[in-house]
Amino acid sequence: DEIIVPFADHAANAEPWLEAAELLRRQGARIRVTPMPYDEARDYDADRLAALVSNRTRFIAATHVHHVYGNDMDVPRLRAAAGPEIPICLDAAQGVGRLPLSTAELDVDFVVFSGHKAMALPGIGAIWARNTRGPAYVPAGWSGSPNTTGVISLAAALDWLDAAGLGRIARWTTALGARLTEGLRTLPSYEVLGCRQSLTADSGVPQRQGIIAFRHRAIGSHDLGFILASEGILVRADGHGQGDEGEKTASVRVSLHVYNTPEEVDRLLTVLAGLDRSW
Repeated sequence: DEIIVPFADHAANAEPWLEAAELLRRQGARIRVTPMPYDEARDYDADRLAALVSNRTRFIAATHVHHVYGNDMDVPRLRAAAGPEIPICLDAAQGVGRLPLSTAELDVDFVVFSGHKAMALPGIGAIWARNTRGPAYVPAGWSGSPNTTGVISLAAALDWLDAAGLGRIARWTTALGARLTEGLRTLPSYEVLGCRQSLTADSGVPQRQGIIAFRHRAIGSHDLGFILASEGILVRADGHGQGDEGEKTASVRVSLHVYNTPEEVDRLLTVLAGLDRSW
């Protein structure tokens, strides 16, 4: 049997499936782990995926919104490539809280997400299971006291997001992301990771969902993160927990959300432009 795993996505959607395959191997089952194919823009290559799928494919792991490149991974294309029978597990950690998610439209079988990316407290998350394809998922239940405060915080966060309107939030964060990528595109010292065609507001391809990763061509990303922190700008500067086929060099990631403003984006660009001129 075979499972298809996205090794350029977050390691949280790769390592568990490797562990599962190893556990099954110890029990006498042979499981082949096949890497999900990507195109040059680091989007899923649906055509190559369709060619990979066989009568031994039992499971596909995928991502809703990429945590480094910020792109909606267009999951319905995966369903078309995989066919109607193969279960798909969707890592929606960067999608829940940023844009609407319809399990019916995506036609996936599992959705998993973490609460801290959706404005809840750390240490809480959820698994949704359709239980129509493949063996039924049976939750193991709690071991010890449940994370009561986490559950309450997640319920409150989801209620707030629902009231605010995920469609409105998506439009806001997408516009902020376009504002940032348009600005970065004019600064020669910076390289924006991911699809080059999505760097302008009038792009013909889907815009990034408020997540933008970039590098300075001369300043190391860790140093750049410290410089931005000294200016009161909080970013993440490292490898971002990608799997084995991810970026080999650290980058700076900006995660924009509903609480950010155009003025904050412009201030970030002003600081980056000053570094651009100094190098």
